[in-house]
Parts: sequence; structure tokens; C-alpha cells
Amino acid sequence: MKPRTRARSVALQALYEIDLTGHPPALVWENRMQDTVLEEKLAEFAHQIILGVWPMANKLDGFIAEHAPEWPLDQVATIDRNIIRIALWEFAVYGKTPIKVAINEAVELAKVFGSDSTPRFVNGVLGSLALRQNEIKQSLIKSSGISTSGANNPVEV
Repeated sequence: MKPRTRARSVALQALYEIDLTGHPPALVWENRMQDTVLEEKLAEFAHQIILGVWPMANKLDGFIAEHAPEWPLDQVATIDRNIIRIALWEFAVYGKTPIKVAINEAVELAKVFGSDSTPRFVNGVLGSLALRQNEIKQSLIKSSGISTSGANNPVEV
């Protein structure tokens, strides 16, 4: 696994745990870092993903639901939902990851962590979301008061 993919993998696993258990993000992050060896720069990237995605998970989910109408959000596997959240946050909020890279990375994570149909599902939903990148970005910025770097998030991890 490439280094940044590995960092995304750590963030995905943390978000999955937070989503399923309701454990505090700071505790989950601390435990992940005890169990995982990442270079400082990669650990910071994983941390940024968690700090960026989790506080706006409900807003991201709204966009996901719009682009996967045949799959009600409560029927989308938790891991699939978090893979899509990460990629959507990366290209619509974080802004430092090109859309194609975010989608390709999400598909790679889907191959590792999802079911056989997850890569295709993730690719399809993200492909639809990518077409509305600017609209989604403006909506998220407007409703959250966030910067495009995702730095103004209220949750400490």
C-alpha cells in the first residue's frame, strides 16, 4: 500500500470505529497511533482527514444520499459510507487532492475493506459527486463556515 493510501486507511479505520461505536474521536486517534507506525507527515494527513470528515459527516451524507438514491443511507455499509465521505471531503473541502486521485484512492480502499461490489458502488457515487464538485464545495463552505483547507473544524482529535 502506498504511504498516503496507508494514511487514508488509518483514517478510514478510525472513522469506521467512531461511526459504529460512538467512541470519542480523540480516544480513537490516540489508540490508532499507538497501534500504527506512520511518518509524522502521514500521521498529520490521517489526522486532518478525521478532523475534516467527522464534524461534517451528516452534511457529506446528505450529498451521498442524493447520488445513491437507490441505496438509502442506512442501507449503505458503514465502511462504504466512510470511504465515500473521505474522498468527497478530499476533493470538495480539503482541495489539495485532485478529483481523479481521490476517486482512485477511494476505489483502492474499497477493494481492501469493502465487499466485492463496493469498488464499483464507490466509483459510481463519487463519479456523480465529482460532476457537482463546485456546487458541493460552496454549499459546505456556506453552511459550515469552513475554509477550503478544512482547518476550521470544531472537533479535537
